[in-house]
Amino acid sequence: MSSKKNLKTTRGKGGELHQQATGVDDILTTQQGAPVADDQNSLKAGVRGPTLLEDHILRDKIFHFDHERIPERVVHARGYGAHGYFETYNSLKDITSADIFQRKGEKTPAFVRFSTVAGSKGSPDMARDVRGFAVKLYTKEGNWDIVGNNIPVFFIQDAMKFPDLIHAAKEEPDSGFPQAQTAHDNFWDFISLTPESMHMVMWIMSDRAIPRSLRFMEGFGVHTFRMVNSKGAAVFVKFHWKPRQGMQSVVWDEAVKLNGADPDFHRRDLWDAISRGDFPEWELGLQVFDEDFAKRFEFDVLDATKLIPEELVPVRIVGRLVLDRVVDNFFAETEQVAFCTQNIVRGIDQSEDPLLQGRNFSYLDTQLKRLGGPNFTHIPINAPKCPMRHFQQDGHMAMHNPKGRANYEPNSWGEEGGPRESPEKGFASYPQPVQGEKQRVRSPTFADHYSQARQFYISQTATEQRHMADALAFELSKVKTVAIRERMVSHLLNIDKNLAMTVAGNLAIHSMPKPAQAAVKTRMDLPASDKLSILKNGPDSFKGRKVGVLAGEGFDGALFSQLEKALEAEGAIHALVAPHAGQLKDSSGQAHTIDEKVDGGPSVLFDAIVILPGKGSQDALLKNPAALAFISDAFNHHKFIGYGEEAKPLLDKAGIGDVLDKGCLKLKDAKSVSGFIKQCRQLRYWQRGL
Repeated sequence: MSSKKNLKTTRGKGGELHQQATGVDDILTTQQGAPVADDQNSLKAGVRGPTLLEDHILRDKIFHFDHERIPERVVHARGYGAHGYFETYNSLKDITSADIFQRKGEKTPAFVRFSTVAGSKGSPDMARDVRGFAVKLYTKEGNWDIVGNNIPVFFIQDAMKFPDLIHAAKEEPDSGFPQAQTAHDNFWDFISLTPESMHMVMWIMSDRAIPRSLRFMEGFGVHTFRMVNSKGAAVFVKFHWKPRQGMQSVVWDEAVKLNGADPDFHRRDLWDAISRGDFPEWELGLQVFDEDFAKRFEFDVLDATKLIPEELVPVRIVGRLVLDRVVDNFFAETEQVAFCTQNIVRGIDQSEDPLLQGRNFSYLDTQLKRLGGPNFTHIPINAPKCPMRHFQQDGHMAMHNPKGRANYEPNSWGEEGGPRESPEKGFASYPQPVQGEKQRVRSPTFADHYSQARQFYISQTATEQRHMADALAFELSKVKTVAIRERMVSHLLNIDKNLAMTVAGNLAIHSMPKPAQAAVKTRMDLPASDKLSILKNGPDSFKGRKVGVLAGEGFDGALFSQLEKALEAEGAIHALVAPHAGQLKDSSGQAHTIDEKVDGGPSVLFDAIVILPGKGSQDALLKNPAALAFISDAFNHHKFIGYGEEAKPLLDKAGIGDVLDKGCLKLKDAKSVSGFIKQCRQLRYWQRGL
């Protein structure tokens, strides 16, 4: 059968692409065989209204998708979690009745699970991917799950398209590869036919998708939610997690080598940091705005492919999240934890965002299948830490049932009749007016797919823009179908012409395609937003980072001691790397335990390096290819390099002796060591190679 079909292509009011069958044999159906009229949009009450529970086509599609994997998660399979707490800075009674925000200094137990999206449980940590950032808060009035990502926008606008997105991103079904990466035809075919994805494409091709550590990335709730106070007044809110350690990413070559050197790099980094008492912290920030702002804003606040720049709505810091305890058992906690976007508490409410509405259905359905039944809240990691009283009973894995004769309500058994509803304390939905015809449609207010993609791109530094162009060229170079490459370049022309030309040049596309047809013309007047850049928001600290010290027999013990003291004062750590395992003696004869054998501890594992060969031990390092790669890789990855008096032959043999720059500092004494650590606060020397 030919793989080509004669398809009629049209665009909806929201700019979404519809590919319509022209023959009877090509008609898309549900699993029951019913023809589908619209596979792009869920059924809503009005153009911007909520998704309707009666949408059997959406349920048919997502129900099957949710149950595709046993037992690992369909998405976010590779994850890592830790325990901690959330501390409220000040009361937020003015905007929400949520109990967690009523008292200054309130501490609420929390569990956080970080994850990648596309790979299986056995995939490497450093894949280029969105990172899940899911927070379970065990409040006194029930569990509240903020199920977010490290990127504030998403690929799609309607949950109807989620199965298609993930099918396209995961391994191709015939070959079973590639694993944990999107550099293949299916993904870019889907993306190039889905203009609403262009903003997200800019984010995943940026350094945000290859974070240095789970500790050094932001988190976002993605969607617009509501907060409702005790008087019933509501405001819109977007959730931000700001890392107090600052943001940091790696370069692509480094990510590739990290996956080989330590595929568990992110897991190990989080475990080690918490275990040594360097507890990661994030501050929770809120973007709070009202209906008037929502109406004035250039884009629809219900569109998950859009964000609100912090320059327009500043982030209000309201508390901090601290991770201070590793799990006791990975399976019992990290693997069995169940997050659901529908898990909200009094004072928090949903919006009509069609992607969020679909997630509210999908997550519960997924947990039912993955954890075996309806009683997954009986598993300790999922159980509320406040009293849980209801009449639900039996079912698979029921750990406790209602006591006494009453298992229904209302009943006439008085105090023995069990719990009762409470209009005063119970959850109440915000009475948002909803009216409109039932229809499958994308709101025209969702139709601008390029303006914010451009805004994100122009907000980056030149270094970050170069990384994005390189990432696009690398990914598309793995796409075998030239038409898909050209289609993506046509979209890039609507974002930034120079970016499109650079990517096209790297792909040897000599005849530029026309810009893709746009439902709404790209706005060129949106200003750059500095908050969208990693490098413009550096931590100015080397705290929590790690230095690799490459040393040989008889290395300078006094200099090493000064380095240790300076790193300890900074809150950073080090590892001693040598050609062999065991111990290494310094110039005074003192023995030091070696942390890494150089061929198993490459410089990609570290944030900066120091080279301290001992007198007469250079030959052993000069003849060691791994030692030379340790140095050259650090240089090529823009890391700061400190080196001792005897290091010059090594620098020359590694090919960098004649190109040393201001990111390479000769260490002589305590003053020069202090200067080196101060340099390292910049994290990378990006001027190198320019």
